[in-house]
Amino acid sequence: MVSTAAPQVAPENLVIVGSGPAGYTAAIYAARANLSPLLITGFQAGGIAGGQLMTTTDVENFPGFPDGILGPDLMDRMRAQAVRWGTRLIEADADAIDLGQRPYRVTVEGQVIETQALILATGASANRLGLPHEQDFWSRGISACAICDGATPQFRNAELAVVGGGDSACEEAVYLTKYGSQVHLIVRRDALRASKAMADRVLANPAINVHWNQDLVDVAGGDWLETIQLRDTASGQEQTLAVKGLFYAIGHTPNTGLVAGQIELDSQGYLQVRSGRPETSVEGVFAAGDVADTEWRQGITAAGSGCQAALAAERWLTHHDLAITVSHNPVDPAPAGEPVRTAISDEANYDPSALWQKGGYALRKLYHDCDKPLLVVYSSPSCGPCHVLKPQLKRVLADFGGAAQGVEIDIETDQAIAEQAGVTGTPTVQLFFRKELKQQFKGVKQRSEFKAAIEALL
Repeated sequence: MVSTAAPQVAPENLVIVGSGPAGYTAAIYAARANLSPLLITGFQAGGIAGGQLMTTTDVENFPGFPDGILGPDLMDRMRAQAVRWGTRLIEADADAIDLGQRPYRVTVEGQVIETQALILATGASANRLGLPHEQDFWSRGISACAICDGATPQFRNAELAVVGGGDSACEEAVYLTKYGSQVHLIVRRDALRASKAMADRVLANPAINVHWNQDLVDVAGGDWLETIQLRDTASGQEQTLAVKGLFYAIGHTPNTGLVAGQIELDSQGYLQVRSGRPETSVEGVFAAGDVADTEWRQGITAAGSGCQAALAAERWLTHHDLAITVSHNPVDPAPAGEPVRTAISDEANYDPSALWQKGGYALRKLYHDCDKPLLVVYSSPSCGPCHVLKPQLKRVLADFGGAAQGVEIDIETDQAIAEQAGVTGTPTVQLFFRKELKQQFKGVKQRSEFKAAIEALL
């Protein structure tokens, strides 16, 4: 009798869960050690692939970029470097991690992946305040990402507010002055926690009004946010500010839910490690980045910890004779090159059959002439979630082999189009079919949701 059992798949040397500076740096070092690491980037859970720098504008303190670099661009470069050296990516969320037996098991998209060693680089998620009416105005005036949503039409030439006193809050306040008429920075203490350079930049900006010793107690409005209510932390006196936008920059909570109850955490919920070391309480499991960093939480420290975790994992695998290394031919991989940006379509380069185009000209032509499902993606150049979502949408369209098309609208250059479409944040995706809006998606969604929506129209 011939056996039909599936062949045994050898465990991975190393799985890295999470991207960002920590995950990508760990992947670069592990790949250069010929470990052929598998990196699960994350997608929706606990933030987005690329980590918190995907929601940052100019990164001015990462060595090697004297003029600064956009956070999403920095992450794109790290990702490309990791892939160039042989890192394999799964662009999805890890659904479960089992540390109860070795090899360890990671479940992603219904597949169980066994691995000898594991690096947790799952980062941290932005906190919310839990105001009485917070949920009523979430994405209708309240946002946790000024960099993603600040350019939307509703916030232009309007009074806006940012809550927080650290570097992120100061950066977002400065960024929002490009769009709002006045920015109110709500600080609970009598001083900023931000670096001196960022604090000086805020205090010198006439478009930013700092409200010291203030608690945010609630929000109000109609269909859109209209006011916020503040309370003085000393006197208890309350005041109401009229604003159309409220942006949170109040810290983060470590993303350790996948391993809770299986690994030692500290009193704040961070992975417990020895000072300056990446080893966790479970042998062969290492920590990198903000998921184990209660103090520094910088891009450069996350990258450094990713390096440490990869080196420690390599040594551990070698010591236990578990590493199965790969060889590369040629030894030096081809250059990654610069990312190719989508050109703005005009009368000269417009292609009625192209899967993906950009700009108002392409949108008008496709809207009137296309008889296929049409995905319209509203994004902004500094929107990290847009960087994550657009490649996934292109994969969806490719899977349909030309049966559906897509067009990208930059809400900064095509502001009138975004306003007419009622866009309130990026990324926003609208699905049209024969000039009729069939469905709208806000934020990063799974590919399966877009596939199902398109399939229903075919």
